[in-house]
Amino acid sequence: MVPRGMDEETTTLLQLALAILALASAVLVTLHALATRSEPRSTLSWIALAWLSPFIGVILYLLLGINRIRRRVLAMRDAVPAEHRRSSEFAVSAEDVGDLSPLARAIGAISRRPLVGGNAVEALADGDQAYPAMLAAIRAAERTIAFQTYIFELAGPGEDFVLALSDAVARGVEVRVLVDAAGERYGTPAITKALARRGVKARRFMPAFPPWRWPYANLRNHRKVLVVDGRVGFAGGLNIRPDHVLGGEPRSPTRDYHFRFEGPVARQLGEAFAEDWLFATGEHFEHAYEAEEHEAGEARCRVVTDGPDDDLDRAWNAMFAALGEARHRIAVVTPYFLPDAPLVAALETAARRGVRVDVVVPAQGNLRFVDWATQHLLDRSLQNVHVWRTPPPFDHAKLLVVDGAWSFVGSPNWDPRSLRLNFEIGVEVYDEGLARTLEAAVDARIASARPHAQETRVLPRYRNAALFLGQPFL
Repeated sequence: MVPRGMDEETTTLLQLALAILALASAVLVTLHALATRSEPRSTLSWIALAWLSPFIGVILYLLLGINRIRRRVLAMRDAVPAEHRRSSEFAVSAEDVGDLSPLARAIGAISRRPLVGGNAVEALADGDQAYPAMLAAIRAAERTIAFQTYIFELAGPGEDFVLALSDAVARGVEVRVLVDAAGERYGTPAITKALARRGVKARRFMPAFPPWRWPYANLRNHRKVLVVDGRVGFAGGLNIRPDHVLGGEPRSPTRDYHFRFEGPVARQLGEAFAEDWLFATGEHFEHAYEAEEHEAGEARCRVVTDGPDDDLDRAWNAMFAALGEARHRIAVVTPYFLPDAPLVAALETAARRGVRVDVVVPAQGNLRFVDWATQHLLDRSLQNVHVWRTPPPFDHAKLLVVDGAWSFVGSPNWDPRSLRLNFEIGVEVYDEGLARTLEAAVDARIASARPHAQETRVLPRYRNAALFLGQPFL
């Protein structure tokens, strides 16, 4: 069909020009993806999209497929104070953890942080236990508060946090709050504006809009960290929202775990916050971790940061290393379970070696398309692994426990979005007391769960298989 006002020869030339442009752009996407991407499946998916939907595929690749974050971080590296990477007087040798020393050496090489002793670690179930402990720490702050989270709603417990933070500012405490720009949209009004009105210095992490920010829309900061006076820290899976306070009988109750750390590892949490704050604002906030280290317990801990920058795949490698070192039991709790083939193989191999492997996931999550993809994965894989589906309320906890002696806790989920796209933070803990506590929590979940059942209906099986094709992006 010839457009009105344009002769046939001009139309032919325009069509030829568009065809050449489509071909050239698809070739450029192919060459860039081959040169910069390491995961074959997602690389092939982007290339196929660029060729099958030339203009739409190329635009999506430009917006979502290119990792500009790594270049930004590398460019800022010289601006990061050397103190962020300093050693600790409480650093311990990998040999100090006995049979798990190979794992400690491996994660030391992965994280590039020292394993530090002298820590006390407390597991806090749900917002019912975690929020009061966090608020108590904020109210006791004398010098600094560094706080970052993915979702921070003003409603419910959020009001208590805003009041406690503003009171801290009023008594002279230096406060910094970092909220992910996408996570902030879960609640209204915007929490950063509510905090700013009360004098709290709050910023958003990588705003995804207007259009010139779209290339960062797919890369979110999923970390949840609170550090007070550089001496007490919190990390885990809890956002700040009413759903986590089960005693308040919320509309969408959500179970989770958070952890209180006291001792030298709190400084590592503060260093991680300071690097994120510098990245987001350009301001050095070294006071987040400047504190005299003190001994608070016997747990040996280390922070593992992970993200689509220079920390790429660190959480994945830590988890993979732990699965390979397990001798007796592996316990996994995660809300989203879409691990890649190597992690699946590591779980299966551990089970074949005689290790008891329990994977605990919700019977019904809060993202149905992820549930359907997970169903397909579980139907096809993990034949030797015990997979348990827990009833409501939705379980958002992220736990990995090995041999009743080692725990990995924090914000990472077992899916590509968490392990490849998001900024995440985890803490490895060598402490039998904590591991036994978490194993008991896992066993309690298993007691109320049912074993995974395969999908037998034909149409849902095809639906699940089709959604699983998008696993690298879920």
